[in-house]
Amino acid sequence: MGRGAYRAAEAIATLQTSAEPDRSRGWRPPVFILLSPAKSLVEPPGLDALPHTAPELLEHSAQLIPSARAQSPADLRALMGISEDLATLNHARFQAWSPDTDLRRARQAALCFNGDVYQGLAASTLAPEHLDWAQPRVGILSGLYGLLRPLDAMQPYRLEMGISLANPRGANLYAFWGDLVTDAVARRAAALDDGSVLNLASAEYFKVIRPTRLPHRVVTPVFQDVKDGKARVLAFFAKRARGTMARLAITQRLDRAEDLKDCVVDGYAFAPRESTDVRWVFQRPQPPPVSRR
Repeated sequence: MGRGAYRAAEAIATLQTSAEPDRSRGWRPPVFILLSPAKSLVEPPGLDALPHTAPELLEHSAQLIPSARAQSPADLRALMGISEDLATLNHARFQAWSPDTDLRRARQAALCFNGDVYQGLAASTLAPEHLDWAQPRVGILSGLYGLLRPLDAMQPYRLEMGISLANPRGANLYAFWGDLVTDAVARRAAALDDGSVLNLASAEYFKVIRPTRLPHRVVTPVFQDVKDGKARVLAFFAKRARGTMARLAITQRLDRAEDLKDCVVDGYAFAPRESTDVRWVFQRPQPPPVSRR
């Protein structure tokens, strides 16, 4: 990080005040952005120089954790299709988990995830004012926490939304979260007065959202690579582009979802003929394979 990259006092002060938009300078309501988490993590401790907040649905996480703790390493290995080492690690994480948000045990969520999407987001290089802007405008869907803001303190875990983990509310995590996550998203979007939710989450995670309960339009960008006249989604590039789009929205403080149509994201440009009102297609020529020599 550069000199003075994290100005703690400023960040804390602005975090407390910036949720109310400044309507005096041609303000237009911002869009609410949804992301998926990542499987790979950067471990605590968190950054003391940045503010941190408690997840909104933390009490429900505390009700879910006994179901995760009841799984043996062998159970977790079968449930999530992971290696023995990862199963042992995550078993230990569940046993150690607490609702404590102390940064010795937790880390700000946007800085914790480390997968393809988060390489595009590159949250650790965002200035405090950018994280401050993102705090009420970005939501990270989570199997354990439901919905996280970028600066919410989370403890390391792996609990994928699509797994069949039996719990007191049903046979899987979709049953456990029910309408809770959808209603939290609706509250966040309503606070911003915007008519759009920008869905940059994976299908597995967005399935926890019940769109009919949202009084907002949900727009889903799709990133396609074109080769020999055929367009297809290449998962690695598409994931990274979703993170890059979120970063662009944050750093440019884009006020409306429509502003993104004018942006080129990792070479992907808006393709109006391929798009609908709620499914926005961005295309680029498929890059040549990277030489391994």
